[in-house]
Amino acid sequence: MSSSNAPRLSRRGFAFGMAGLTVTAACGNGVGNSNAATIDARVDATLTEMYSSYPNTVEIANKANAMLVMPLITEAGFIFGGAYGQGALRIQGATVDYYSAVSGSAGLQIGAQQYAHVLFFMTQDALNDFRRSNGWTAGADIGYVVDATGDSLSTDTTTLRSPVLAAVFGQAGLKFGATVEGTKYTRIIP
Repeated sequence: MSSSNAPRLSRRGFAFGMAGLTVTAACGNGVGNSNAATIDARVDATLTEMYSSYPNTVEIANKANAMLVMPLITEAGFIFGGAYGQGALRIQGATVDYYSAVSGSAGLQIGAQQYAHVLFFMTQDALNDFRRSNGWTAGADIGYVVDATGDSLSTDTTTLRSPVLAAVFGQAGLKFGATVEGTKYTRIIP
């Protein structure tokens, strides 16, 4: 008989090894870091800027069921383009979830820009659809209360009847025409 000097793995050793692997894998899941606090601080600063620069948004925020605040979207493109950012969903002033925003584009384009945007969910149905979806995409039916040039638009009763309203503001960069149409929002753990 030949004898093997290779160590044998016991059940106990296997269990401890798997437990160690599980703990190590959990280290990157966002639990115990300050990413959520950073996003919340940016959301607070973005709302303060929006309310002071565009006073018409205060009334809209008071009537909204919830707001998705994306403090910083970075967009760049050369023929093909893309944008990414992270933000928070707030209901009655409290953060309930965190989201990422991703969009892509193709066509004659060159440049980069950064901007902020806020989605106002004016109806409970619109909010429920957003929260239940596995990746909600903004469509062309969104009404704008601050447009891509940073001008406040009127908030008449027709505008306020839209289920989702958007404010796009704070543009900086060499690319023009920020919009939320075609942007996909996905819940994240920051």
